[in-house]
Amino acid sequence: MYFRSFFDEKLAQYSYLIGCQRTGEAIVIDPARDTSDVIEVAKKEGLHISAATETHIHADFVSGSRQLAHDLGVTLYLSDEGDADWKYQYTNGLNVEMVKDGSTFSIGNIDFNVLHTPGHTPESISFVLTDRGSGATTPMGIFTGDFVFVGDIGRPDLLEKAAGIADTADKGARAMFKSIQKFKELPDYMMVWPGHGAGSACGKSLGAVPTSTVGYEKQFNWAMKEENEHAFVDELLKDQPEAPVYFAEMKKVNKMGPAILVDKVIPTIQNKNELEIEMQNKQVFVLDTRSSNLVENTLLPGAINIPYNKAFTNWAGWLVGYDEQMVIIAEEVQREEIVGSLQSIHLDNIKAFVDPSVLNEMDLTSYETLTVNEFKDEISNSYVMDVRNDTEWRDGHIEGAHHHFLGKLRDLELPKETQVLMHCQAGARSAIGASVLKSLGYKNVKHLAGGYAAYKKA
Repeated sequence: MYFRSFFDEKLAQYSYLIGCQRTGEAIVIDPARDTSDVIEVAKKEGLHISAATETHIHADFVSGSRQLAHDLGVTLYLSDEGDADWKYQYTNGLNVEMVKDGSTFSIGNIDFNVLHTPGHTPESISFVLTDRGSGATTPMGIFTGDFVFVGDIGRPDLLEKAAGIADTADKGARAMFKSIQKFKELPDYMMVWPGHGAGSACGKSLGAVPTSTVGYEKQFNWAMKEENEHAFVDELLKDQPEAPVYFAEMKKVNKMGPAILVDKVIPTIQNKNELEIEMQNKQVFVLDTRSSNLVENTLLPGAINIPYNKAFTNWAGWLVGYDEQMVIIAEEVQREEIVGSLQSIHLDNIKAFVDPSVLNEMDLTSYETLTVNEFKDEISNSYVMDVRNDTEWRDGHIEGAHHHFLGKLRDLELPKETQVLMHCQAGARSAIGASVLKSLGYKNVKHLAGGYAAYKKA
């Protein structure tokens, strides 16, 4: 058996390539939208990708299942669990086998047994793998998707918080409790291959270790230790992070079918006149992907700065509207990766790139970065804004500060003449927030270097 995991660090998402080396067949489990790296590895290993599957209708990234079916003609094994609201709608014309609890299918000499493991979502399934090619008659491991992570379990509140489906969080938590009992019946030696790692918003305390075992999770995962259903539900629903607004779009896209990606050339704006014309369009979102240290003194009026780093995809999902056309300021060397990161959450509407040299021709603006002492000196005559998440705010905050989560800042309503002192935990998010407020027309915006951590230490 051939086994290879692929990790998207910006989404903290795992996908897996599993191949039968005797027959040359392979399957991709929970494929990302761009599977070019998976296909390349499969070819290198002499494998033919004949199938793809996914553990549930994803809410945090665009699944690559439909793309693989379109490009390679693979067979899709998709969940037929859950009610009518959670059925795949794009299967016509594709080679699809719908599976339920107890279903089995094989890729060469590798068997997959389907377990219905609802809780994160009603249709969630897990796959138990047995490698007959090695002579095994007992399972090696389980692909748990967003059911069981290393040290945590999937959150059941996303349908309610992100997709707006009322009264599903408590119901999902109780379904998760029952699914956990089923998981605890599995042999301790079995490997656990999760759908996400640390940094994903699909849980609240995911571990950074990529794999685990059933026995280890039984012993150290908090969810396995709680025997009282009521206490389990309370703990599971408590202090879950904010549900990114783009999750609702992802759920719909993956249910109805993502758009098929095609190669296209994105034009580059080379001069001031072209850029000014584009910025007159109210549907244009100007996204500056340069580092905040550079942008704070060279910010294009109306642009929002989301530096291209590990957090880029998440904050783009929060701050860019799906009805907006993106004009992206970026160095040429990063543009292909930026496109891939945006497309991974179905932000496909990229109208043009802007070479940063064009900014030399433009009238630019700035925001100020303050030391802790400078920040403290201006608190008394300023509106102090904390852009951290709810849990961070509850754990402690500056007296007199106002809580405005970064992902919702574009909806802020304050008098434009307000002097705003902004901070987050370490300074990265407040730099993004400062650019958001400047894009909204706030003229006097300053943020704290080092954030609340530096303030508290001082």
